[in-house]
Amino acid sequence: MTISVEEVYETASMILYQNLDIRTTTLGINLKDCIDSDFGKFREKVYDKIYSNAVKMVAHAKTLEMKYGIPIANKRVSVTPVSLIMESHCEKNKFIEMARTLDKAAADAGIDFIGGFGALVQKGLTRSDRMLVEVLPDVLSRTDRVCSFLNVGSNVAGLNLDAVNLLGGMLKLTAAKSKNAIGCAKFVVFVNAPEDNPFMAGAFHGVGEGDIALNIGISGPGVVKTVVAQNRECDLTQLSEVIKRTVFKITRAGELIGRELAAALDIPFGIVDISLASTTAAGDSVANVIEAFGIEHIGAHGSTLAVALLMDAVKKGGAMASGNVGGLSGTFIPVSEDEGMIDAVQAGALSLDKLEALTSVCSVGLDMFAIPGDTPEETINAIIADELAIGIINNKTTAVRVIPVPGKKAGDLVAFGGLLGTAPVMAVNRFSAKNFLKRGGRLPAPVTSMRN
Repeated sequence: MTISVEEVYETASMILYQNLDIRTTTLGINLKDCIDSDFGKFREKVYDKIYSNAVKMVAHAKTLEMKYGIPIANKRVSVTPVSLIMESHCEKNKFIEMARTLDKAAADAGIDFIGGFGALVQKGLTRSDRMLVEVLPDVLSRTDRVCSFLNVGSNVAGLNLDAVNLLGGMLKLTAAKSKNAIGCAKFVVFVNAPEDNPFMAGAFHGVGEGDIALNIGISGPGVVKTVVAQNRECDLTQLSEVIKRTVFKITRAGELIGRELAAALDIPFGIVDISLASTTAAGDSVANVIEAFGIEHIGAHGSTLAVALLMDAVKKGGAMASGNVGGLSGTFIPVSEDEGMIDAVQAGALSLDKLEALTSVCSVGLDMFAIPGDTPEETINAIIADELAIGIINNKTTAVRVIPVPGKKAGDLVAFGGLLGTAPVMAVNRFSAKNFLKRGGRLPAPVTSMRN
């Protein structure tokens, strides 16, 4: 297919002026074949498999950056959920040592983050699952690159409230053990977690995946904002079409890089995740896209409609461009990582309740938001449960990444630095659901699960 001069200029402008990049190349690695009754040999096999594959990916990714001029912001690895491979080594010190092994392999290979230190507990918890949750405060505070997840529900299984009830105390302890509670930023709790998600902190290599796969996460909020701003008189149908065409182009660029990188590594190409993911860089905000629609601040009435329009157009544009769209694929609305979201919270336009409403139509959920450190653990559990119930009932992925910051109150600012940005501490409803949550058990799967 012939590429015109105008298309070359357009793509160059996206990279130079609108923050277009490949947000992440994430190598999914199966670790089940590393299991050994000798724990020392087990760790050696894990280290060798991660390092040998990851170091090659980093080298080839850098070559492609130079070849095409498209930045690849992050190089990452996801692995088999660790609770599955630690069943025969279910001791606290061994879990911590395995986390350190993952951390070292990632650091030595030049990997930014390694995901998969987690568990699939949508119907119940094994001894290994419980041990993993118990060690998370130490793991998340003592390692630099290890990210963790729990999948606590699905449309088929319902929501495991017993697992949710373990999290408030764990998060508060993690926050106390890490500077500015930063350890909590490396943990996310899901329902309907995809097995091929390339984004952190929730990436893991699912049990339905092959031995190894390459998944690509792309992003272009700045690109989308530019075309929205250039089409201020469009009605909603026309605006959707403009966004769809733009996301189509972004997705094609991501698939080109992904397939060429997979071929260079001689491994299967997995998926392209087309999520619009914010960064703290100026002009790289999803909230600013919503505001370019004509919303004064995200959080104002009309914002849920705007996010729904954006989500739908992004998914349609990506689906037109690739047969390998997967992962989360939609729109992220993290608070601390998006300058427009931060501004909206500080202006009083965006509350925690409105943020929850927006997540009913976005692709992830309540992401990277800070709350007062003295929030009771039962309230943290209730915030998580509310959000995840949206995913169960609406047949979608939802997740929570909440940071209870010790010593901070509503209105304070917490600087995490780097990609994690700055979080304004959000007010929490002071009334309790403690007596409801202590019932435990499992929210039954909705009737939509009875499809066969």
